[in-house]
Amino acid sequence: MKLYAVIMAGGVGSRFWPRSRQHRPKQFLNVLDEATMIQNTVSRLTGLVAPEDVYVATHARYADITQRQLPYIPPENLLFEPISRNTAPCIAYAAARIHARDPEGIMMVLPSDHIIEDVGRFQEVLRAAVAQASTPGALVTLGIQPTHPATGYGYIQFDGNLADASDTPQAFAVKTFAEKPDLATAENFLDSGDFLWNSGMFIWRADSVLKAIEEHLPDLHTAFEEARPSFLTENEPAAVRRAFDLSPNISVDYGIMEKASGVYVVPGSFGWNDVGDWKAIYDLSAKDDRQNALEGKAIVVDSADCMVHRDTSDERTIALVGMKDTFVVETDDAILVCHKDATQQVKHVVEYLRAHQLDELA
Repeated sequence: MKLYAVIMAGGVGSRFWPRSRQHRPKQFLNVLDEATMIQNTVSRLTGLVAPEDVYVATHARYADITQRQLPYIPPENLLFEPISRNTAPCIAYAAARIHARDPEGIMMVLPSDHIIEDVGRFQEVLRAAVAQASTPGALVTLGIQPTHPATGYGYIQFDGNLADASDTPQAFAVKTFAEKPDLATAENFLDSGDFLWNSGMFIWRADSVLKAIEEHLPDLHTAFEEARPSFLTENEPAAVRRAFDLSPNISVDYGIMEKASGVYVVPGSFGWNDVGDWKAIYDLSAKDDRQNALEGKAIVVDSADCMVHRDTSDERTIALVGMKDTFVVETDDAILVCHKDATQQVKHVVEYLRAHQLDELA
């Protein structure tokens, strides 16, 4: 069975404002090194999936930047979403396209904006997931071994226990999915030893997920079945637009994984971070002896647990005096100042800008 990869790259990354903008969202930014996040996502698949078998699902407005950053991906493997409809329609489109090319193909669905430090171990875990996914009907996800009682992630309970798990990656049956918990619940999850963070990465045969979509989201199934005859023709954009218009706005987690049978998880620990907001960048950055992460011309006086992040040609100096838990992010046309624990709320700035028709800043 041939292996394919689908990189989901349609999000706007509004919690990464002001660096992430509608015209250049975070997956196309070089946040921590010279390569962009989407380039790193594709490169860590080297040896597993050939470039001609990698698909990228993104919004039509990102066609040019996707082709510039990933010139080795065949143009016909770029799947353009005409409107945002969450992950289930995106995956239905990709699965239908891959199934039309290869009825027995196995597809890995990966977000474009994760950071993974141990690529070798990541590939080991993926191979275990692929082995399980080769069974018809199996739907497999990757679960991250939790390091602390995080309240910003969903959780997966599996039929096993991390204390007894072998070092060799293996698949376990999923018992249940849990929403983002409060702190007390998250602590209970960790104490139980059978909960993992939900990574949002999936592995399955294309026909397996299409069958699950037909069973649990029949309207979505019908929409893309009607679009199939137009694949790889000049009529594909119009057919896909109609399919998205008819599709429910729902995630694959809610629409499929929480309802389906034959769902498995492969636990893994490979230095994963979903880079959901600026706090993730702070956590990943080098820090001084007072836990300040500083970039460029930055001065701190009697300040701790702060971050200065810059993406600007300006040489201005930023000084923090008597500050704690304060983040400053500067670009050429905007400055964000926020509390370290309020980074999830940065998206409300983007909502304000759009509501007041300041789209050039959004």
